[in-house]
Order: sequence, then structure tokens, then C-alpha cells
Amino acid sequence: MDGKSRGQVAGGIVKGEMYSSNLKGFILAMVSSAFIGSSFIIKKKGLRKAGVNGPRASSGGYGYLLEPLWWVGMLTMIIGEISNFVAYIYAPAVLVTPLGALSIIVSAVLAHFMLKEKLQKMGMLGCLLCIVGSTIIVLHAPEERSISSVEEIWEFATQPAFLLYTASAIATALVLILYCAPRYGQTNIIVYIGICSVIGSLTVMSIKAIGIAIKLTLEGTNQAKYFQTWIFAM
Repeated sequence: MDGKSRGQVAGGIVKGEMYSSNLKGFILAMVSSAFIGSSFIIKKKGLRKAGVNGPRASSGGYGYLLEPLWWVGMLTMIIGEISNFVAYIYAPAVLVTPLGALSIIVSAVLAHFMLKEKLQKMGMLGCLLCIVGSTIIVLHAPEERSISSVEEIWEFATQPAFLLYTASAIATALVLILYCAPRYGQTNIIVYIGICSVIGSLTVMSIKAIGIAIKLTLEGTNQAKYFQTWIFAM
């Protein structure tokens, strides 16, 4: 076998491994969305049940902590989040993150049947857009290059463009937390969604880095010796 043939075989093996890895990440992300979407409904039912016997959580009550159904919902969410974390180890973030939108579909459908919260036409349109958007991004997700250490991720994370984005994201989050939340947080859900989304855009990258660090460490290349690993962990 000549050099060109060996190269083609090696390339085919690498692509096959990458496809298998992406498929694992895809399946885990789907499972994660199902568990997380279900957890919202289970916890909501637990909150409703707890609110019948005491002050509601929205009024400062803590009775839901004694409600087993609420804890079932919390456990379901934890399982979903663990699945989501593992998905980042196998697949590119650009493939896993959009699939998180499917939890919205699961929540909307279950809320319609289990909580009797009627899904309006605009809600249906929103669900459809989530599906279309997630599908388009997943189908066009770029192939992930092989990364041999957390130091490589650190090089990308310390580029001027990303540092500028990080500073902007933190500044925006602080404004939302310190100024907007106390004034408008109880009346406008966009405030807390904004905080979650802005900070989430940074934590996704850290989760990806820690996932790769765990994977490489298990394969025999210890990543705990790099200070960058601990910065991503924090």
C-alpha cells in the first residue's frame, strides 16, 4: 500500500471516529433535552402541590422543599444536565448547544397536556422556529478539530476578539444583575433570561474545556497539571 492509500485509509478512520463521536454527542444532547424539558413540568407540579398547603415559592415559601414531586423534578434535571455535559465531551459545542432548544418543545407539549396550559398559535410558531433553527445549525455544524490539551483551548480563549466578548458579556450581566433585576426582574422575564443566556455563552466554553480535560486525562494525558484547567473549572 503506497503512502497515498495509507493516508486515505487513515483519513477514513478519523472521519469514522469523528462521526461516531458526534452521533454519541447528538444522542446524549437529545436525551438531555428530554429530561430537562420534563423536569420543568414535574417541578411545576410539585410547586403547585406545595402551594396548596402553604405559602407559594413566589411569595417566599419553602414548602416545596418537603414535596417529593419537586425533588423528582430536580433529580430529572440533574440527570439531564449530566447528559448534556457528557455530550460536550463527544460533540462540538455548535452541535450540542442548539439541541438544548428541544427542551422548550418538550416543556411546551407536556405543559399543554399535564398542566393544562394551552399552547397558543404564537407559542406553536415559536416551537416550530426552535426546531427549524436547531436543525439548520446541526446540519451545518463544522467538523471539530482534534485538540490535544487544554492549553490549546486556552490559546483560543485568550485571543483579543474573545477577550473583548468576555468583557462585554460580564459587563452586560452585571448591569442586568445589579440594575435591571431589582427594578424589573419580577415583572419582565427577559431580565433573567438575559442573565442566563449571556453567562451561559461563557460557561458553555468552560464546560467544553473541562469535558475535553476529563476525556484526555482518562486517556492517559493528565490535564490537572495545567493551571488553565482550573481556571475553566472556576
